[in-house]
This record gives sequence, C-alpha cells and structure tokens, in this order.
Amino acid sequence: MQINPYLFFDSNCEAAFKFYEKVLGGKIEMLLRNEDAPADAGMPSPPERKQKIMHAKMSIDGQVLMASDAPPSHFQKPQGFAISITIRDLAEAEQKFKALSEGGTAGMPFGKTFFAKGFGMCVDQFGIPWMVNCPAEGM
Repeated sequence: MQINPYLFFDSNCEAAFKFYEKVLGGKIEMLLRNEDAPADAGMPSPPERKQKIMHAKMSIDGQVLMASDAPPSHFQKPQGFAISITIRDLAEAEQKFKALSEGGTAGMPFGKTFFAKGFGMCVDQFGIPWMVNCPAEGM
C-alpha cells in the first residue's frame, strides 16, 4: 500500500508544482491538462479551464505528491492538515522552511524545540500548510 498527499489548488497547481520542484528538489512527472482529456471521456471543460491541471504528479526523494486545480465551485481553502517533511540536516531543513514560507506565513518560526534540532510550521504562498522537522538525535 502507498499513501500519498493529493492537493487541490485554486487554479494555480502548475505554478505551485514548479515552485515545489525548485524548492524541494522534486521532479514533475505529469502535468495532465483538462484539454488533454479525450473528447469522448465525458469530461468537458469550459474554454477558460482548458489549460488548468486535471492531474499532476511529482516525485520528491522517492516520495510522491499529487495535485490538481479544483473547479472553482469545488475549491475549499486547505485546513485540518499539513504536509510534514523530515530533513536530517539542520541547515537544509532551515533553508527549505525559509523557501516554503517565502510569500506565505510562518505560523511557528523555524527553531530548536524540546523534540527537534529545528522545527517550523508555515503556510506557503499557495495556501498549503507545511511542517518542517529536523529531528533531535535518537528520534
């Protein structure tokens, strides 16, 4: 079994994935647009939605992140979850946190805690919540 996060964006999935590719060192494996669906698939989209992403897939250090652009009537602001990443190198963890929080908000600035060499929580510029953790020795 494999469990993967699947994110829904407010019509900016492609920009978010290009950002994550750069910031997290991922590799975009698929950007399937609404216009790529066969005409007989029963999935019509209005002209202004043809370039929006129907399905995206990215590999990041052996992990998979998937996403799409939610139809405007179905989009809801992300809440009740965060994508958690664990990075063993403190400098790298702090760098990733700073990059993810740039243009967004840092709810808990990255710093030492009783359970981690470094930990921080942020919401990125696309509205996605993240937790970046550099665990303490032995954890």
